[in-house]
This record gives sequence, structure tokens and C-alpha cells, in this order.
Amino acid sequence: MVVGNAKREAAATRVAPNVGYIGTYVPRECGIATFTADVVKSVHAYPFVGEPYVAAMVKPEEDLSRYRYPVRFFARETSYGDHVRMATFFNEMPVAVVNLQHEFGIFGGRDGEFICVTADLLRKPLVTTLHTIMPAPHPNLREITRHLIARSARVVVMNPMAFELLVNDYGVNTRKVVLIHHGAPDVPFDGREEAKRELGLMGRFVISTFGLLSRGKGLEYAIQALPPVVEKHPDVLYLILGETHPNVRRHEGESYREELEALVRELGLERHVQFVNRYLTKAELIRYLQATDIYLTPYLNPNQIVSGTLAYAMASGKVIVSTPYLYAQALCAEGRGILVNFRDAQSIADALMLLLNNPSLRAEMERRAYAFGRQMTWSAVGKRYAELFVAVAQEHRRPWAFFATPLLKRTTKAPLALAETAKAL
Repeated sequence: MVVGNAKREAAATRVAPNVGYIGTYVPRECGIATFTADVVKSVHAYPFVGEPYVAAMVKPEEDLSRYRYPVRFFARETSYGDHVRMATFFNEMPVAVVNLQHEFGIFGGRDGEFICVTADLLRKPLVTTLHTIMPAPHPNLREITRHLIARSARVVVMNPMAFELLVNDYGVNTRKVVLIHHGAPDVPFDGREEAKRELGLMGRFVISTFGLLSRGKGLEYAIQALPPVVEKHPDVLYLILGETHPNVRRHEGESYREELEALVRELGLERHVQFVNRYLTKAELIRYLQATDIYLTPYLNPNQIVSGTLAYAMASGKVIVSTPYLYAQALCAEGRGILVNFRDAQSIADALMLLLNNPSLRAEMERRAYAFGRQMTWSAVGKRYAELFVAVAQEHRRPWAFFATPLLKRTTKAPLALAETAKAL
């Protein structure tokens, strides 16, 4: 147990609350890891928040030496005991509130149910960010979600459609649910020609999709849509950016990418489709987005309620063409994008042709997207989270649990060495 001394307790109004985080974390290559790291960075840029304490979910075989501050605890996703010890870790650390980044697949047990034990044992207020909220969920998924919401002081959703889902499909009272948009880098509105020049794409009309490849992306339909498009617009280039998802590669190798490459050859599209088969840094993704004229997500899961890639594109002011999964419906409303049918190459082709033939329409959609995206920049999102964490900490204020770091004496290094945190395993 970490106990603040009387002097610190008396100075509680002059100190900033430390925040704990549970989720995967960089350098792990997964969307939740990137998101958690971006939340931490953006929240702790504000002086009214203290220091981050990250508990990283890891695979049993992971090399823990890759991790750096602010990771202070590791929990193997397959270990029930680690989920118990994770609660103990936060109970004993000087954190005022804990933020759980919840995705079913990163925790142990059936459908990730071990995280419910952590929530039950945690004696600090919990703020849960829900990355997946499925309509008509399987009963176990429904109960896990309900359990976490019941144990949380606040619940963050990233799609306004989530409120109705939680009421109708989960039977949840949404009084403690708040909307904070998925964050994205703050990218200048201009810079497309410079980015194209830097990437060797001058003279090309760039359509792009980025993210870890898997069959649920529906990229075959995007490729099948291209022949009539490039016949009329031979300058079109479709960029498929990103490596195959590690879990997909583990189970089926590169078979999906190889099928896509074979389809490109079959349709004679070698000059019009380019694969960038590697995990791109954030700077590289931003540069490719800046060079993009139309961003395309032909995803197949109608229930996908959040998409980090679509959030990035919207905040960058891109023209968007997408299938109507839940997140796309929300973001592309009010003329900010065009929705196309699922598994329908012709519908995609029609949308692309409409946009290619109407520069003024593209320009208007870009302006609307960029304006909407101002509330999605990480600085704006980080401020919303920071204010939420402070409010929750104040509501649940306990002298022994609150806050550690005076505003003028911030720590810049990890108080626990990685070798010591590894002992928690």
C-alpha cells in the first residue's frame, strides 16, 4: 500500500491526480496499443493531470524488455492471477482513477471475462472506454459489458449511436455514459501536392485504405470496383497500406494478401493498385493520408462501432467512401462522406466515379470533414479525457488514494525499473 503523508494530504488542492491505464501498449502492433499510448500522451500534456501508470496487457511470449515508461506493470492476457494482481497493483499505487481500454480480445478467459475480476477488486474509481459495442450481443458479451459498466464511475463511447445500443440491447442506464470521439493527429488541411511529391505520387489521383490487413476489410470489392474507374480516369492509384494483422498471419500466413495480389493481376490493375506491406509509423500514415484524394473503407462488419483509420481520415479532411457500418454512418452523416453497399463493387465504382467527376463536390466534403474533425484531434480529445479523470477523481476523493505529484515537481523517469515490474508476473 502506498500512503500519502499528512503534508501531501493537506496540499491535495495543489497537486494533480495520477491516472492508471489498462490496455495493450506500444510497441505492440495493435490498434488498442496505439490508442492507449495516444490517450496517455495527450492527457498528460495538460498540467492539471499528474503522472501515468500503465498496466500493459501482454502475450505470454512477448519480450518485455521492449517496453518503456510509463509501463509499470505487465499482465499476461492468459493469466487469471495477473488480472488479480493488476487490481492489487493499482490499489497500492498513488493513482486517483484508472482508465480501462476495453476490447474483448485482449483479456483472458471466455470472451475476455477475466477483466471483470480486475474491476471487482479495484478500489479506485474506474473509467471504461468501450471499443466494441455489438448490437444483439451474445449473452456472455452482454453480461461482461454490463458488469464493467456497473463497476465504472464513467463509461466512454466514441459513437453517438452507442447510447441507443446500450439502452436497447444491453438494458443499461446511460446516465454515466459520455461521448468522447476517437482521437486523431492534427493534420494541416493543405499539403496534398507536397506529400505526393515526397512519396513519388505526382500526377496520380490517390485512393487509399490503411490498417492491418484481414479478410473483414473487404478489399477485394474495392479492387473489383476499379476497372471501369481507371478506364475513364487512368491516373487513379489505389494504395493498400499496412501489413497483415499479426493474428491473421499466425493462423493463415499471407494468404489473404496473396489472393488480393492475384486479383490485381487477373484484372490487369498492376499500374493502379500498390501494396505497402509493412507496419507504418504514425508519421508515414499521416504523410500518405495527406497525399490521399479519397479514403475508402469497404469493411464487411455492419456492427463495427469504431474505426481508428476512419477517424484519422475524417480529422485529416479526406473525402470518404465507406460501407455503412455503424461508425461510418455516424461520421459520414451530413454530407461528410458517401456510403456504399456492403460487398458491392459496382456501388463502390459508382461512388468513385461521382467524386472523380465532381471536384467541387469533393472540395465541399473535404471542408465539412475537416471542420467536424477539429473535435477529434488528440489535443481536443486529450483535454476531454483529462477533465473527465479529474472530475471522477474529485468525486471519489480519498486522501490515501489520491494524488502524488505536486505540479511543480513532475517526474520525468519511471519510478520502477522494468526488471522490477516484471516481478509482478
